[in-house]
Amino acid sequence: MKTRVTVYDLLDDDRLKDNFSHEGIIALFDYLERLEDDLGNEIEYDPIAIRCGFTEYADLEEIKSTYWDIKNIDDLYDNTLVVEFEGGIIIQDF
Repeated sequence: MKTRVTVYDLLDDDRLKDNFSHEGIIALFDYLERLEDDLGNEIEYDPIAIRCGFTEYADLEEIKSTYWDIKNIDDLYDNTLVVEFEGGIIIQDF
């Protein structure tokens, strides 16, 4: 049995609210829905994996302070999954 997850489920999930902004959760949900469409496969909702696998940053400068080898946005895209949105950037940790 499968349950359809909506953006509201993610927005209401306390396990995500502590790590991501409202806008970040919406951007990540949109990305994951597009990925499902591209793959033609459903993705299992695992909020712990999302929380542990992705980090939201305010901007590229904040990312560069964590990942010293990232010099610009192209470096970032070459090294990981990037979800840009108004107000921040979410990356898959690497």
